[in-house]
Amino acid sequence: MMDTVEAQATGPQSAADRVYEYAKAGILGRRFAPHDLLTEGDLAAAVGVSRTPVREALLRLQADGLIRLLPKRGALVLPVTPDEMADVLETRRLIETFAIRKAIGAAGPSLVYRLEDHLERMRQAARAHAARDYAEADRDFHEEIVAATGNDILTTLYRSLRDRQLRMGVVNLLDEDTGSVDPAGVARMRANIADHEAIRHAIAARSVRAGEAAVGAHLERAEQQLRRH
Repeated sequence: MMDTVEAQATGPQSAADRVYEYAKAGILGRRFAPHDLLTEGDLAAAVGVSRTPVREALLRLQADGLIRLLPKRGALVLPVTPDEMADVLETRRLIETFAIRKAIGAAGPSLVYRLEDHLERMRQAARAHAARDYAEADRDFHEEIVAATGNDILTTLYRSLRDRQLRMGVVNLLDEDTGSVDPAGVARMRANIADHEAIRHAIAARSVRAGEAAVGAHLERAEQQLRRH
């Protein structure tokens, strides 16, 4: 049975927005696992709305690539596929290799401080075994560097990967059987934190060569870790 959430909206959020955010959070956080079937009735009851906004929310989730609508049955939660992982990593490599070069040339000390804040969030999440918090901080760290390029189009493109990156990051940290962070997941967190520290250090030292090497090594590690899925 799905957990019931507060029926009251905060601010101008519509009923469809509330269903969308509730279902998306459940998918990204793996409360709804791949191949789970979400029904309009269950979602409507969980959020406290009618079925009409549920249908609108499901259409948006399908456009995001998170579910597939099944006529008269509901919505099937889609797994993260190897092709999707490969496409996201390829896009990240193209954007982040360029971004690290430009960010090192253009950004000031404030970028280093902001990156350290994201790193501390990652450390805290790793200590708490909080997979989603960790993945969000990881994603924000990289987005900070891309935003430092000052290229709004590039930043918008990178942000379009946010949900996919978050979902892939959580999948990479959880045990497939228990759905919790296992010792191997903790080890991956620590290794990735070391990668991010190397990237931050390269930016602080204003070393393009070290930055490119650190980003390349980090993305290679990410690719190797995701291959196990």
